Amino acid sequence: MDRRGFIKGAGLAATMLGFAGSTFAAAAAAAARPEDYGPSPRSPVYRTLVPEIFAPLPDPPDHVPAIVIGSGFGAAITALRLAQSGTQVAVLERGSRWPNDPGRNIFATDTIPDGRGFWYRTTFTGVNRIPVQIDPFGGVLDVSSYQGGIEVWRGACVGGGSVVFTGVMTEPEQRFFDHVFGGVVDYREMHDVYYPRVRQMLRLSPIPNDIYNSFAFTHARVWDEQVRAAGYSPQRIDSSWNWDVIRAELTGRSLPSATAGCSNLGNSNGAKFDLNQNYLRYAEDTGCTHIYPGHRVDAIAKDADRYTVAVTKLAPTGEVLGIRTLTCDKLFLAAGSVGTSELLVRARATGALPNLNEHIGEGWGSNGDVALARPATALAIGTQGTPSASRILDEAGTPVSLENWYIPGTTPFDIGIVASLGIVLDDTRGRFVYNPTDGSVDLQWPPDGAAGYLARAQEVNNKLSCDCPSPNRAILEPDASFTPHPLGGAVIGRATDAYGRVRGYRGLYVMDGAAVPGSSGTVNPSLTISALAERNIEAIIRSGE
Repeated sequence: MDRRGFIKGAGLAATMLGFAGSTFAAAAAAAARPEDYGPSPRSPVYRTLVPEIFAPLPDPPDHVPAIVIGSGFGAAITALRLAQSGTQVAVLERGSRWPNDPGRNIFATDTIPDGRGFWYRTTFTGVNRIPVQIDPFGGVLDVSSYQGGIEVWRGACVGGGSVVFTGVMTEPEQRFFDHVFGGVVDYREMHDVYYPRVRQMLRLSPIPNDIYNSFAFTHARVWDEQVRAAGYSPQRIDSSWNWDVIRAELTGRSLPSATAGCSNLGNSNGAKFDLNQNYLRYAEDTGCTHIYPGHRVDAIAKDADRYTVAVTKLAPTGEVLGIRTLTCDKLFLAAGSVGTSELLVRARATGALPNLNEHIGEGWGSNGDVALARPATALAIGTQGTPSASRILDEAGTPVSLENWYIPGTTPFDIGIVASLGIVLDDTRGRFVYNPTDGSVDLQWPPDGAAGYLARAQEVNNKLSCDCPSPNRAILEPDASFTPHPLGGAVIGRATDAYGRVRGYRGLYVMDGAAVPGSSGTVNPSLTISALAERNIEAIIRSGE
């Protein structure tokens, strides 16, 4: 089963919400509806495993000075800095707020996932190439397939991508940053002020030697040996892991998670220092920010001097608990590259925000992501730890980095494979378009859009491969049919000004990966998204605009 063959999910249907004196009814064409899937057969099991997400959901006020859509990196930073300035903020998140517990299996495992892992999906094939059936439920990872053969992974929970990524937070080289941003954003300012600010807030650090030398990270040491043998010098990677929690796993004081190949679907024990443990918590501690899980935003519009926001309140089972219209004075879009772009493209097409310019929906990229694997030079009984230890950079052709990765799993034996995530400095771009027949917004990606950067990543990977026999040749082929790093669609300096203010509208902002021009310069984008959000919200608050 090939992920390219997946059906995108439930059909997009129109939900028309009236609002007197405005074009808001036309703007409220709904996004994909989880309720179309029907109830999950395992809902009673999930209620027992994670009762917290079934608790009654709070309702936001009808009007709030500032609404932040989404709860990932850009959203959390925006919410905190607004709250510190004294602004009342409502954070709207479609997914649930999941707890952490070192003694419970809160999240699904990466190898044997269930509905807790995915946002209303019925099938999934991961990087291990093993297709699995999923019962539809409001899980933490949204996996959507688009024309052109690209599949996009994004968070669907409070904390967004910080819950479902591998914790890597890397600053790009200046020459790559400048290539991507084209002078709109000053790299030196980012390097001197905003990258360090995020590093401090998220307590970023490389893997400690005691953990690197542990049994769970044998694969990381093998990876480093292979790249050294090929003439590269591995560089340690900064990550947002709580190393003490990982030590607790290694010593049996916590159920295994990060040391047992779990990350893409969450870490039950809180091993990742995700946004629920820092920015979002600090924002709530001010008393000015309130987070509202289970609130999917379907459409946005402008009515006189206020923004209107159409929301559907959802239970984790997909049951619709209510439909409302909220208003705010300032609206901050941080629903991720796909979510933010969908809202803006729909608003322009339906006339809800007619002054949006021609750059809305343009400039989307996959960050040049390629999943790579090669045989291991040594086998050790055990599973692979999740945190990435090292990376290399190759500039013999188009610049490409390879990061030490892991094969997700909780299997009792090593499968004889070491993995890498390749990130190529690639300029291939797609665009979001509106479909008036059903109100959907689709991503158009060139059918051969990944061909160039896939070949370049494979070229570097081939330099590292040994001639070792492998029992798992089937998963050694490179894969660029998916990206966990979607970027662009409302690019800074084009769809917005140089600080995320949407052109044509006062009080409307883009604060997430939609602003990044399709690539973050051969690195994972989370640190750049965060630093850019710190920079932009500081300027917005200072100017009052």
